[in-house]
Amino acid sequence: MQASLPLISHTWQEPIAYRDGVVITAAQYLADVQYCASILPTCKYALLDCLDRYAFAVGFGAALVCHQSCLLPSTHTEELIATLAKTHENLYSLTDRLDSSIKLPQTYIGDNLLKAKPALQTIPMIAAQAIAAYVFTSGSTGLPVAYAKSWERLVINVKSEGRRLGIVPGSHHTIVSTVPPQHMYGFESTILIALQNSAAFYSAKPFYPADIDAALNRTNRPRALVTTPFHLRAFISEVQTPAVVDLLVCATAPLAVALAVQAEDKVKAPLLEIYGSTETGQLATRRTTESVEWITFEGIQIHKEANKSFASGKQIEGVVEINDVLELKDAQKFILHGRTADMVNVAGKSTTLGYLNHQLLSIPGVVDGSFFVTDDESEGLGSTARLAAVAVAPGLSLEIVQTELRRKIAPAFLPRPLKLLSTLPRNATGKLPREALLKLIRPTSDGLHHANGDADAKHSNS
Repeated sequence: MQASLPLISHTWQEPIAYRDGVVITAAQYLADVQYCASILPTCKYALLDCLDRYAFAVGFGAALVCHQSCLLPSTHTEELIATLAKTHENLYSLTDRLDSSIKLPQTYIGDNLLKAKPALQTIPMIAAQAIAAYVFTSGSTGLPVAYAKSWERLVINVKSEGRRLGIVPGSHHTIVSTVPPQHMYGFESTILIALQNSAAFYSAKPFYPADIDAALNRTNRPRALVTTPFHLRAFISEVQTPAVVDLLVCATAPLAVALAVQAEDKVKAPLLEIYGSTETGQLATRRTTESVEWITFEGIQIHKEANKSFASGKQIEGVVEINDVLELKDAQKFILHGRTADMVNVAGKSTTLGYLNHQLLSIPGVVDGSFFVTDDESEGLGSTARLAAVAVAPGLSLEIVQTELRRKIAPAFLPRPLKLLSTLPRNATGKLPREALLKLIRPTSDGLHHANGDADAKHSNS
């Protein structure tokens, strides 16, 4: 264990970010960190509320220099913020937004970035055991749970990730991402991997396919696109001749093999899928088009006890249970059979939501969709679930989608109801919060259903 580790791994003039058409060097980044650190309040905790990825990286670096821990909740609801304020003394918000509605004392850094004159200086050294961040679960079963991440363990893991992805000092990769930096995947695979492997990142978070393509064209090669299955599907479907990409990285939801094959064929780059969780951080990768087996990062081991899987290693805080069904091949290789919570049982038959979603999305004309369990007490293996589904299928009727599903899945798993919508309520990482899905099918007090006005329509966008 080391006493301290550097904030960045770059030389002074190496690019660390691309922002508004400007290439930002490591020297400029350190100048901005120094400026930001000079205006931070004397506190122990900072809630990092920056939409711009470069502002996030500056705020994060400044907080570390000031011996502060960054809180990275995935949502900023009033209830959660109030809870965090009670449990974290003198908590303040570090933001790049003048219109931030977070009810905390705020320190704004949006106007003065890139104005500090860069100068040669010593790279800040951060105590290895310092708690650099608290990351939070999604809170789908209650309030989000916080997990402390020490600086040393974060550094070890993203260096391992860099070696696996080929993003290493000297490779000069640029990372463009559709994932927010507050999410554990975005935090590790866009911010930390760049800081610790002499790479650069694109500061904005493009969402629409044309914006993703434009962002890629504004950056230097080799380029890595760090994204989600939802964004990837839209990107390869809508962009006819995409910008040259040297590496595709995907996570946050199961990736269909067919989509991985289409993506590699369209983009002409290898696609590596990342497996991990908020609790563990990133654990493993696989080349989805070549193998069903996942290989853990260097230093991580997986073992089983009483049908439960656990991860351990020098980059993991203790021994952490994995809430997924894994088939171990050895301590470094496994096959993922789905999340424990995704297992459903109907009329004595078992399947997973991942399998059902794959069948729904394989219907020609269905561009987005999801199955979900409607009963709060019927989730999990061994339960008797009632299933619903929503889909975006421009030009298809409800009857056509239902007919295609009957051809693909057992009658017991047919969704009741199935709703066709114009869009689905995906969050910033492309996930569909269960509560948002339930609102689409639950009746309101006036007897109607929540569904963006078209839940009961026979056609969608036709």
